[in-house]
Amino acid sequence: MSRWWTEAVAALGDVLPLPLAALLVVLLAGAVALAWYHFPAWVPRRLPRLRLPRLRMPRWRLPRRRRRTADGPGAVALPRPRTADDDLPADTARSLADRLAAEGRYAEAVRERLRAMVRRLIAVGAVAPRAGMTVTELTDAAARARPPVDPPLRAAGAIFAELWYAQRPAAADHDRRMRELADDLDRALSAPPPDGGTW
Repeated sequence: MSRWWTEAVAALGDVLPLPLAALLVVLLAGAVALAWYHFPAWVPRRLPRLRLPRLRMPRWRLPRRRRRTADGPGAVALPRPRTADDDLPADTARSLADRLAAEGRYAEAVRERLRAMVRRLIAVGAVAPRAGMTVTELTDAAARARPPVDPPLRAAGAIFAELWYAQRPAAADHDRRMRELADDLDRALSAPPPDGGTW
């Protein structure tokens, strides 16, 4: 190793004076250090494109992911109601959820159960329907009108977000838990107001 190094330095010394070679090595090291320090700035934003003839190939598109809304931490948009079924009562949405769960389509069953809960809240006047409302906004509005509905609504919204936005696989336990939360919501809505007042 040392003999190879000695011969390489001697060969370089024959071509360049050693002080000049040392200066060039120092300058090269400085240039590399500056380029490393300012790395993103000197890289071109767009590399030149090669113009190749376009081939007609079928485009494969991935399904678009639903976007989270910016209403705060954990805010997710409510399931968009179907236009033909907007006036359906909560019982119809529940029976549809039962059918979907029986077919093993648990994520869709969870969505329908959340729709049924929202329709129930609207039917008793706990919230006013508004397009684009998120689960967080709905829960806050319902909790202001009727505080006992806050825990089941928040838990139902978390399950819905986990399945539809985090895209976790749905299971029968999710549907069973949504049934329990829907029953809790019904009990909270039918409970009399404290101190004999009105909601």
